[in-house]
Amino acid sequence: MAKSGDKSIDHGRSAVVPIEICILAGGLSSRMGLDKSRLRLGRKTLLGHVRAAALETGWPVRVIRRDLVTRCGPLGGVVTALRTSRARHVMFLACDMPFVPPTLLGRLRRVGQGHEGGACVILDGLVGFPCILPSSALATVETLLLGKRLSLQGLAATLRSRRLSVRVSEALTLFNVNTPEDWAKARQMMGDRTAKFRKGALSTHGVKAKVRPC
Repeated sequence: MAKSGDKSIDHGRSAVVPIEICILAGGLSSRMGLDKSRLRLGRKTLLGHVRAAALETGWPVRVIRRDLVTRCGPLGGVVTALRTSRARHVMFLACDMPFVPPTLLGRLRRVGQGHEGGACVILDGLVGFPCILPSSALATVETLLLGKRLSLQGLAATLRSRRLSVRVSEALTLFNVNTPEDWAKARQMMGDRTAKFRKGALSTHGVKAKVRPC
């Protein structure tokens, strides 16, 4: 059995599995100007945070670092994953979503698995990652690529994917890093999370925490 992580699954010998997670890390990162998957946020890289959340589900995890179809946005990674997957369903995560919780992935699986169009998370009226698609969606994705229809919105509409609405309290868990401004915000969010964790840990021992603002 293939190990989770960066190494590709040996599809010649691997058995079909119900689901796997593919983390898309093959984009150009043009707005950031460098490989954002390797940016370090706290003790992990952006990719490391996403992979840690994915591994908590207990499902097989792969990282798609090189798209078979280039310069096609997220659909380039989606088609690469579907072409090389041995899973009946593939859940897609972007490598720049360091706060995504594994509980959300479990909810998304329950909504989308078994539906021919899969399911996508929806926030502020727009669908986005994470999303789950059946392996049978490959033909539709390839047709959209041929027609240069490269948006995830278009894919979800064509497949008639189910939508998983995110609670207002969860909105920040879908925050993704595309620009230097987003990166600064992510660092601030990580600092706030660390401060809250430390304050809670100290409070449980009867100590009033004193945390300097970031």
